[in-house]
Amino acid sequence: MKIVVLDGYALNPGDLSWDGLADLGDLTVHEHSTADQVIERAAGAEVLLTNKCPVGAEQIAQLPDLRYIGVLATGFNIVDVEAARSRDIPVVNVPTYGTSSVAQMVFAHILHLTQNVGHHATTVSEGRWAANRDFCYWDTSQVELENLVLGIIGFGRIGRRVSELALAFGMSVVTATRDGRAPDATGIRNVDLDELFSLSDIISLHCPLTPQTEGIVSAQRLSLMKSTAFLVNTSRGPLIDEGALLSALNDGRIAGAGLDVLAIEPPKANHPLYGAKNCFITPHIAWATGAARTRLLDTVVDNVRAFAAGTPQNVVN
Repeated sequence: MKIVVLDGYALNPGDLSWDGLADLGDLTVHEHSTADQVIERAAGAEVLLTNKCPVGAEQIAQLPDLRYIGVLATGFNIVDVEAARSRDIPVVNVPTYGTSSVAQMVFAHILHLTQNVGHHATTVSEGRWAANRDFCYWDTSQVELENLVLGIIGFGRIGRRVSELALAFGMSVVTATRDGRAPDATGIRNVDLDELFSLSDIISLHCPLTPQTEGIVSAQRLSLMKSTAFLVNTSRGPLIDEGALLSALNDGRIAGAGLDVLAIEPPKANHPLYGAKNCFITPHIAWATGAARTRLLDTVVDNVRAFAAGTPQNVVN
């Protein structure tokens, strides 16, 4: 069985092993590929694995040996699943590897926004504490999380894990579920979406990107937020109207934002949000802990093994 990985570098820049996949067939790993390289590089492959390199209907039609497409991630919008289905090719993803790591990044952003540890550590290293008249100083408001309201949009595995961490900090949690049912947990209640924006001290996004959720954080909804509230996004960039967020931040209509994703990745060098007031952007790394990437790669191997055994798992089409 010939196995080709189109763009393996993000998952494994060298600290993990591809041996598990190599044990299952003749393995070729490319660190990066472009869409116009797919047909040449995947020629003869029965198993094709991709992370962000698109595999569309045109490529699928020209790969007669292809029997399986695996995504090295949870999102699978880079594959034409209908074209694969028409060929009886399963498209397989990895649905649960990053729950704990993404939830941890949510609170990394929340704690940074509320206490600015990095900034204050920098001022100490620059000598400011040593020269200070008083025994302490702070440049930004120090915000306690206990009794604050965390609004979670998207209450799947990651959203639920974030809620558990929030409750441990003594926060209360509101959600806006599609079916209107309250989650089965003490300290969590369901509200409508606009009410979530107006009630929350911090909002964290965890919903998939669909036509219904694209731009869900709009200018109108940002106008409902408290001026002291923060927005955190570790899900998908296009959930936010970035122009509206830029205005809300610079006009002081919300207090700050922590973003691990943007609408276009990688972004342009002059992205407007780089200079936005109290906006902190990390380069889509919530998923990238060693533990999460190890789980991801282990599941990729399990997925291919299950397919080879005739019992494919995690099929999305």
